[in-house]
Amino acid sequence: MFKYIKNFGFGKKTNIELSGEENGILFNEDKIGELEIATTAFGQGVSVTAIQQVTAVSAAVNGGTLYKPYIVKSVNDPETNQVVLQNTPTKVRDVISRETSSKVRYALESVVAKGTGHNAYIADYRVGGKTGTAQKVSDGKYMVGNYITSFIGILPADNPEVVVYVAVDNAKGVTQYGGTVAAPIAKSVMNSIIEVLDIKEDKNGIEKEYTYLDKKYLTVPNVVGMDLSEAKKTLKGYNVKSEGSGKVIYQSPVEGTKILEGETVRIYLN
Repeated sequence: MFKYIKNFGFGKKTNIELSGEENGILFNEDKIGELEIATTAFGQGVSVTAIQQVTAVSAAVNGGTLYKPYIVKSVNDPETNQVVLQNTPTKVRDVISRETSSKVRYALESVVAKGTGHNAYIADYRVGGKTGTAQKVSDGKYMVGNYITSFIGILPADNPEVVVYVAVDNAKGVTQYGGTVAAPIAKSVMNSIIEVLDIKEDKNGIEKEYTYLDKKYLTVPNVVGMDLSEAKKTLKGYNVKSEGSGKVIYQSPVEGTKILEGETVRIYLN
């Protein structure tokens, strides 16, 4: 276990270009017992940095290779645009096999589609992730009702381009779980990333498994050509707002768009 912990980069600085980086905290292997092995296995009693976490998860999902992290890809001269500094992928070591990495990606996508990370689910995009709910320590004892909640997400889950890590310290006025606090924030960030990087839709991901608390994604039907009464019946489950009279000549969102039940569909009649 400790071989893998260390191979994933925990317990040692990544040497990213920032001051103040810490090693994190691991148990001393010479003094470890059954209790420490058990708690380490689910992440309690150890401490890692955010950049260690991101670096390790990247290795777990990219095919199994740990790379050195960098803050920027390149630095260019502002006048000539000539590249002054170019950071290229620097391999540190192979940690797991490509086959194992593929299974990890599938497991993480399952967490978002069917598990605790369902609040990070984005319809028609393949999102993977894992929630975290860490008890905080004060004076050598675990605190009550005071947690660091987190979510780490990958996008797209089958061939990741992006890793997003969100941690929230002692959220107020909400049940403190990574899935309820951090996952929705990560989803918002990933929605912006999809737009900026122009990540294409992929309908081949794992279908979301809904709970009774979830709002469901519905596929907007076509109501163009219908009268108002027929259109409202067809759009049952949506908040329908209409303008004009006669037959529907335009609708927004258009047919085939996936939106949450209860969201607004506007129809224009003439």
